[in-house]
Amino acid sequence: MTFAWIPREMRHPPRLDPQTRTGPIQARYALLINPFYPKDPHASFGKHVLTPSLALTSIAGATPSHWDVRYWDENLLQGTPPADPFPQVVAITVHLTFARRAYELANWFRQRGAKVVLGGLHVLSCPDEAAPHADALAFGEGVQLWPRILKDVEANRLQRIYHGAYTLPYRDDPPPRRALLPRDHFLTTTSLIATRGCHNRCGFCYLSTDGLHMPYLVRDPEQIVAEFAADNQPYGVFIDNNLGSKPDYLRRLCRALRPLEKIWSAAVSIDVTDDPHLVREMALAGCTGVFVGFESLADENLADAKKKTPRTADYARRVDLFHQNGIQVNGSFVLGFDHDRGDVFARTAAWIEENRLECATFHILTPYPGTPLFRQMEAEGRILHKNWDLYDTGHVVFRPRHLTPEQLEEGYVWCYRRVFSHASIWRRRPSDWRAVLPYLAMSYLYKRSNRLWYLLIKHGLTAAVWRPLVEWTRRRHLRFRRRLATGQEVEPRRAPAVVAAGV
Repeated sequence: MTFAWIPREMRHPPRLDPQTRTGPIQARYALLINPFYPKDPHASFGKHVLTPSLALTSIAGATPSHWDVRYWDENLLQGTPPADPFPQVVAITVHLTFARRAYELANWFRQRGAKVVLGGLHVLSCPDEAAPHADALAFGEGVQLWPRILKDVEANRLQRIYHGAYTLPYRDDPPPRRALLPRDHFLTTTSLIATRGCHNRCGFCYLSTDGLHMPYLVRDPEQIVAEFAADNQPYGVFIDNNLGSKPDYLRRLCRALRPLEKIWSAAVSIDVTDDPHLVREMALAGCTGVFVGFESLADENLADAKKKTPRTADYARRVDLFHQNGIQVNGSFVLGFDHDRGDVFARTAAWIEENRLECATFHILTPYPGTPLFRQMEAEGRILHKNWDLYDTGHVVFRPRHLTPEQLEEGYVWCYRRVFSHASIWRRRPSDWRAVLPYLAMSYLYKRSNRLWYLLIKHGLTAAVWRPLVEWTRRRHLRFRRRLATGQEVEPRRAPAVVAAGV
């Protein structure tokens, strides 16, 4: 297998100097850290700076006013987290693919006197592994736990374990503190979340992790509108697991968003197309792109995963419904299910091209610890190792049923090369000539410009380069949706967009 270009800074975290001297601990100062994780050289680097995670900015929003708080994302390539002034409390979110880095950071800060709190799904699924690296572990809803944790720190009675439930009204959560974000480093800082949970419980998804009880909850549409307007960005990204789980709610949200005249993208399941009128409402509200977890083109794989979805034979018609309403589709596909054989790679790529998906994201099936898939694989003796660094959906960590691990990994790389190739980009161009140039601009800037993306990320130029293109897309989309609203002839309905569909 040949390797794609990737600079060292995108594969390895910045070095933590053991000789670094720190000043005295600053009381009532909390540092929130999103640890570094290695980037996949076959995918676009741009996805990592599309929009910030809400996990830590939401925690910041729950921080009492008499505490100082700072946000640090190592993936912005600005070096190690700041240590002057030195924080009294460090909170680190932990995902299995960067657990090792999270523990390195935790140990470094603890050795110098900070209290370290670890949270996130990996802490929930592997608490015994995480415990030696933390003063406290937070399980569950961090927003409701954080003020209590800081109060206990002030009283010198920090507990080892904190449990939070996802049962309180979601509308009561404070808004994220986006003012902490380095705005120049992201395509947009308006990451939004209107719902929590998903009506699916796929066996391979992290939402099926043991001990995670997350009912589907929604926030008031007016809250989302207020946050979107306040951040003063033309483009927002909904990071909900599935914004369309409750169609009636999505309809109310779209009607509330429409007067803003902004554009946005979101992850939805393909069954949102059950109601064509709802798809039109999304377009009229500013939706320019959706991230759709097709997962597989084999019904047997989806049944095994317990994913509630329409028959795969109907996928093409449903994709066309998005396109008729000017909505780009970023399709997500998982490779390595038990019914996948050697033809799965070419068959998937051909379907993507035939249906002219603007973008596609590929994942190697990965059994996350604590999920039904992991338990099944472990019981069958198919787990190859437990090196969490490689559980990143870009490496094979289990023994496939009808493929060798080498065939699966090589097929994964082939899919990206095929779909990101000049020929495939051209084959998937919109049939409306007016939308071809923006589509090509999006495809080449997003998919084939990792050297440029590295420079933009490294030098904090993402916003400066992309936001004029985003604003141009917004203005073009406003004209498109006015024609759509008045029933004017807009066939074929491909709205020009330079913004990639989803993440």
